Amino acid sequence: MAATIRRLTSQLLSRVSARCRRAAGGAALGLALCLTAAAPALAQTALAPAGVAKPAAESAVDNPYGLKAIVDHGDVVSKGVLGLLMAMSLGTWYVLISKLLEQRKLLAEARNVGAGAGFWSAGSLQQGSQTLNSDGAFRYVADTALEASKHHGGMLSSVDLRSWLTTSLDEAGDEVQHRLQKGLSFLATVGATSPFIGLFGTVWGILNALTAIGVAGQASIDKVAGPVGEALIMTAIGLAVAVPAVLGYNWLVGRNVAALHAVTTFSSKLRATLLGAPAHA
Repeated sequence: MAATIRRLTSQLLSRVSARCRRAAGGAALGLALCLTAAAPALAQTALAPAGVAKPAAESAVDNPYGLKAIVDHGDVVSKGVLGLLMAMSLGTWYVLISKLLEQRKLLAEARNVGAGAGFWSAGSLQQGSQTLNSDGAFRYVADTALEASKHHGGMLSSVDLRSWLTTSLDEAGDEVQHRLQKGLSFLATVGATSPFIGLFGTVWGILNALTAIGVAGQASIDKVAGPVGEALIMTAIGLAVAVPAVLGYNWLVGRNVAALHAVTTFSSKLRATLLGAPAHA
């Protein structure tokens, strides 16, 4: 009886041990399969930071299709167009600044003359002329009127003094107007032509880019967008040159009108004074 119990107990322990070994093997196989399936995901996770950091590194690279590329690698036509636009821009700002200073000087002199002090309070035209700026427009008009009143003889004696003074002062006013308008035609030319010059540079750049793409036989986005964007810089530069020229031209023309009105008023009063007529004559 005892032997039978020991045999049954041994068989039971053997079965339990076999089942435990089978269970452990299944668990190990499941763990291996799980690790095998998770390996690609873990690899992608490990590589994710490098993939995210790559665009940041690429963004730090200098733009190979900017203005510097045109200067370094552009042909004769592209560099010529760029140089012409730069010269136009420098000329525009030079004219704007010089004409602005000239107008400020003339308008300040007009305020001084219109105030009634100095010139109009002098005892004679000669004395009043000495109070004006030696290289100013009002001094030029006053000296012209003085010379016209003194030199009214010979062949000019057949012309009455009123007509002779009027003609002389009109010529002086035209000369002042010519001086004020000098340089404005350059601004008008720059404002009208610089956008088309920039457009020509763009067309030329696109033509060269498409030709290079056709020769290479590659039409990827980097081969097309880069050169075309580089060519469009010319149009942007042309517009940047034209806008100050147009705005400056209109502004200076408006200020010239005010300055010429002051000169014309001074000429009318001066003519009336010389003829001994009322100021409104």
